[in-house]
Amino acid sequence: MTRSLFDKVWDAHVVRAETRERPATLYIDLHLIHEVTTPQAFSLLKERGLKVHRPDLTLATIDHSTPTKINEDGTRPFVSEQAQKQVELLLANAEEHGIQAHGWDSPYRGIIHVMGPELGATQPGMTIVCGDSHTATHGAFGALAFGIGTTQVGHVLATQSLLMRKPKSMCVHVDGELADGVSAKDVILAIIAKIGVGGGTGHVIEYRGSCFENMNMSERMTVCNMSIEAGARAGMIAPDATTVAYFENKPMAPKHLSAAAEQWLSLASDPDCSYDKEVRLNAADIKPMVTYGTHPGMAMPIDGIIPDGDEKALAYMDMQAGAKIAGTKIDTVFIGSCTNSRIEDFRIAAHILKDQSVAKSVTAIFVPGSEQVKAEAEAEGLHEIFMAAGAQWREPGCSMCIGMNGDIGKPGDLIISTSNRNFEGRQGPGVRTVLASPATAAACAIAGVITDARVTPRGLS
Repeated sequence: MTRSLFDKVWDAHVVRAETRERPATLYIDLHLIHEVTTPQAFSLLKERGLKVHRPDLTLATIDHSTPTKINEDGTRPFVSEQAQKQVELLLANAEEHGIQAHGWDSPYRGIIHVMGPELGATQPGMTIVCGDSHTATHGAFGALAFGIGTTQVGHVLATQSLLMRKPKSMCVHVDGELADGVSAKDVILAIIAKIGVGGGTGHVIEYRGSCFENMNMSERMTVCNMSIEAGARAGMIAPDATTVAYFENKPMAPKHLSAAAEQWLSLASDPDCSYDKEVRLNAADIKPMVTYGTHPGMAMPIDGIIPDGDEKALAYMDMQAGAKIAGTKIDTVFIGSCTNSRIEDFRIAAHILKDQSVAKSVTAIFVPGSEQVKAEAEAEGLHEIFMAAGAQWREPGCSMCIGMNGDIGKPGDLIISTSNRNFEGRQGPGVRTVLASPATAAACAIAGVITDARVTPRGLS
């Protein structure tokens, strides 16, 4: 019987098979936790007199509620007392239960979906869960990774397993080469625009084709990260030589990498395996993309015309059907989030911003995804390029992606964001969000309007 990548990983982790009456019991290899979705879970353990079953398979960090600024006296300006308590409670719970936690003093602290791979904790063939929908990011390594609810976080802490019915499988094929100036972010926005925000509902998506094979790991993470925006349970890309090379010198990578690699490479889908659903796109047809509405499926080529659609969404965004989106005035640019806050993203932004200036009417906020990204960017002098251009270089964290840490826009502001969601109020009450790639975001910061990075002074050559 031929099997897909998803089938192979799923089958290897089933403790008790699914029946009509009950879901399967799935073993979890890695449980990622942060400060927002864990307080209730740890309280549940305490109420029942339970301990964390496998603290060695649990990894913690602080990211969602953490300020991205530091006061002159060294203190951190938490947006609220509750946010500060969330951070303190997570670190206290981790210490009590013997969980490895990356707090303020850690050189690896950052967004959980950035630092997990950087540490080498994320590995091919694993099952990975977190109380965060964008756990799908880790599927870029050939892991089955998905978000879980707060109650399920407690279940995994107590049992290192999860009750779950097997999702259906879906394959998105993208073959061919991307045109110059087209990025992984544009690819996933094009996919979501094609299949819709419900196109992957009930499925695990596998991304196949030369387009993904040619991507580096950062780009693959961007693609898998937004699988959830297509309604999917998870997204996966089969491990290959690029995947294996990523683990060189990672702190938590297997000691015998060559032996691990042999097993990892065997996870690739069998050539003649089948899927419940398949979709195909031609890489050459994809252009730089931006969103125009209030969900990621409302995405369009940046040189296109705003289509007719949800009148309520267009009214909220103050967009007019039939008009060009290019040239729309913007207020803020945010480069960051678990979608696009890796070193490769900031290198692209720095290339465009070098010797340029952020428009006087624009606030540009650049937030590295981890302490490692921050250190590497500063070692390369990227932060100097950003600050010389007039952008703000912040401390690592989720920042303006979700706006629960003080980093929000003003009502009515239009924000060009490299994050993953453009829902109403996602970045603050009344704030309008346009999702874009780091290249597009950097170009917009210079122009002060939505613009195609390919036509900026430095272009993307």
